[in-house]
Amino acid sequence: MNKFILITLAVIFTVSNSFAQKTLSETERYKLAADYSRQNRGVSVLVMKDDKIVFEEYQNGRSADQPWILASGTKSFSGVMAAAAIDDKLIKDLDEKVADTITEWKSDPRKSKITIRQLLSLTSGIDAGQIGRVPSYADAIKSSATYEPGTHFEYGPAPFQIFGELMTRKLKPKNESVMTYLKRRILDPIGLNVGFWRLVDGQPLLPQGASLTAREWVKFGQLLKDNGKWNGKQIVSKKILDELSVGSKTNPAYGITFWLNQKGQDPRGRSIGGAVDGIMKNGIAEGVSDLFMAAGAGNQRLYVIRSLDMVIVRQGNFGTWDDTEFMRRMLTGVAK
Repeated sequence: MNKFILITLAVIFTVSNSFAQKTLSETERYKLAADYSRQNRGVSVLVMKDDKIVFEEYQNGRSADQPWILASGTKSFSGVMAAAAIDDKLIKDLDEKVADTITEWKSDPRKSKITIRQLLSLTSGIDAGQIGRVPSYADAIKSSATYEPGTHFEYGPAPFQIFGELMTRKLKPKNESVMTYLKRRILDPIGLNVGFWRLVDGQPLLPQGASLTAREWVKFGQLLKDNGKWNGKQIVSKKILDELSVGSKTNPAYGITFWLNQKGQDPRGRSIGGAVDGIMKNGIAEGVSDLFMAAGAGNQRLYVIRSLDMVIVRQGNFGTWDDTEFMRRMLTGVAK
């Protein structure tokens, strides 16, 4: 009898606990996720829903007005800049050959075939370089092509700097720089104020150079969530933006400058490091297949979920990180 009572009580407790978890309010869920962030050297957690900031917390001594480095979260600006350049007819489409602009590539049997899509989806076959060591635009275009285009995924800074050189040449007849174009076409129209953007040889570092506050970074996410619209005006066409969140056959987990909520793999089995290795194996979160994100070292995250009308910023100072645990708490209120 005592054993039966104990089993019954255990079942009641489990069901009650499960029910309590499922009925957490949105704010309670956001707080549960923010607790995980804070415990793992978080700097900020900000949640936007229906174009309104509904939760905001600054952690471990940081404040709302302090810009924080995005690291590789910067990469995603290149994808949107490419989309804008297509709208402006500077680029024909994502399948335009890089060698049409960087003409010294035309004589190389591999580099002559590389498209802008392959370059920015990191499947160009170019030696992507060492993570954290960014070449200048001029040095990046000298990178060797070690694989056939479209056959190999390799994460690193060189492809984004090559794209910087491509845009520099596209913009030269207009007497416009990469940074002024990025500001004019994307940043200024959405009122995004950059705290700091590192330069090399006077050019912006496209793989990792930006530092933004959470409130500024969420504006970029809002533009993406709203399919390129801002205050009713189409800044970048939806059709082209949609292509950025489509993975390649080589790595379904990475689109064009964005990580996707898909399982993928690096054909060489090369470890990228940190939480990104987990994304490659397991995806980002359950139940939101349309989620995509910008991600950087130190566990910087910009999550965009159009189906939930939601953008989430998380900034951190390295430490342990698991995207699936954070998103589980954020979306379901269940902690592991």
